[in-house]
Amino acid sequence: MKTKYLYNLIIVISLFIFTGCVSKNNSEIDYNLNDSSNYSEVSTMKIIINNNEYLINLENNETVSAFIKLLPQEFSMTELNGNEKYVYLDYTLPTNQYNPKHIKAGDVMLYGNNCLVIFYKSFDTSYSYTKIGHIDNLPDLGSNDLVVNIVK
Repeated sequence: MKTKYLYNLIIVISLFIFTGCVSKNNSEIDYNLNDSSNYSEVSTMKIIINNNEYLINLENNETVSAFIKLLPQEFSMTELNGNEKYVYLDYTLPTNQYNPKHIKAGDVMLYGNNCLVIFYKSFDTSYSYTKIGHIDNLPDLGSNDLVVNIVK
């Protein structure tokens, strides 16, 4: 009886050890943010929308620092509500969500921890976001889905 108990205990402990050794998947990226430096030395990054270049004036936060490390990238963004384009990322980013109460045209936000949103019209909101930055003078992006390139 004691050997059967001991055998079962060894199996359980082995399972804990082996499950702790699985590799990370794409949504568990190590951003290496635990250093003493500021979040990001970059204050702007280029975004190309409909063959037009704009600058995103960046926030200084963990989300931006992590996002920059994953660039350059091309995103196929979907139209929503006549005021925004969005894409669900294949990975999660750190967040610091708050309710801005008012979205301004040109705001670039993260909804949840993996949905990148570009707002091209201003409106009031009850949703919470993490701010990534702002694009000055962003025109109405129209009702179609579009491809966006973001580079450092």
